[in-house]
Amino acid sequence: MSVIRSAVTGVGAYLPDNIVTNDQLAETVDTSDAWIVERTGIRQRHKVADDQPVSDLAFRAAQQALERAGKTAADVDLIIVATTTPDMTFPATATIVQRKLGAPVGIAFDVQAVCSGFVYALSVADGFVARGHSKCALVIGAEAMTRLMDWTDRGTCVLFGDGAGAVVLEPREGQGTTADQGVLGFALRADGTKQELLYVDGGPSTTGTVGKLRMLGNQVFKHAVINISEAIHAAAKAADVTIPEVDWFIPHQANQRILAGVAHRVGIDEDKVISTVALHANTSAASIPLAFAQGIADGRIKPGQLLLLEAMGGGLTWGACVLRL
Repeated sequence: MSVIRSAVTGVGAYLPDNIVTNDQLAETVDTSDAWIVERTGIRQRHKVADDQPVSDLAFRAAQQALERAGKTAADVDLIIVATTTPDMTFPATATIVQRKLGAPVGIAFDVQAVCSGFVYALSVADGFVARGHSKCALVIGAEAMTRLMDWTDRGTCVLFGDGAGAVVLEPREGQGTTADQGVLGFALRADGTKQELLYVDGGPSTTGTVGKLRMLGNQVFKHAVINISEAIHAAAKAADVTIPEVDWFIPHQANQRILAGVAHRVGIDEDKVISTVALHANTSAASIPLAFAQGIADGRIKPGQLLLLEAMGGGLTWGACVLRL
């Protein structure tokens, strides 16, 4: 049976020029390179310039994704930006990216699911493309997480970085089998009763401030490993594939301990895990497309391979996606 699937046809990335090493952080924060690496696997992170908005990161990643897909801004009819750090309360960062790209009038909006944002946004775009409502969609994860840091809290400020990643989704005709190119299955979850584990203590309708990130790290780790593992199995079932069939595991780059814990729990070999956390730190909604782009750039990820994506973020929100490149 012929079906239309949404397929990733281009992947782009952008990282700010400014790199902050653990040793540099230790000059102003009560920490050390050894302490950070041992607990997180992070060695450095990229940091936006003071005058650089998130829309700039998203725009640059989108440009690269379009180029690699062989498309131009004129082809784009849908833009979804996943971000926790928008340029403004409104308008949506997606509409700002639309303007910067010079894309025509179309659909543009933001999705806010924190670190799970890219998986959530991908699921929404998949619905548009697979049902014939979009011919060329941009899904972007873009964050300036360093703007939300309390630089006196060494338990959180060492974990995060800034950046953006983007994918182009286009319709592809398939036969309704797992050999089809495109998105094969999703599993999305949320549990609002766990809000206190990971949140920002500000907002326009509460404090009238941006706020700072707060986290109970040990509790987040426990919930991440257990809940992400369940979502992975659910997404694999929805896609009608088994975990051993997966060629590459592209997780949200929270920290190396969570990556390893989830992979071990679901039975994914360590050498199948795309990890960029050492160089990028946790870039929230940007981390999956950044790792995706890196895996393609270094030649590991190739067309036709089966990919597993997963993430967990504040809310709590979490989810997984299976797709064939």
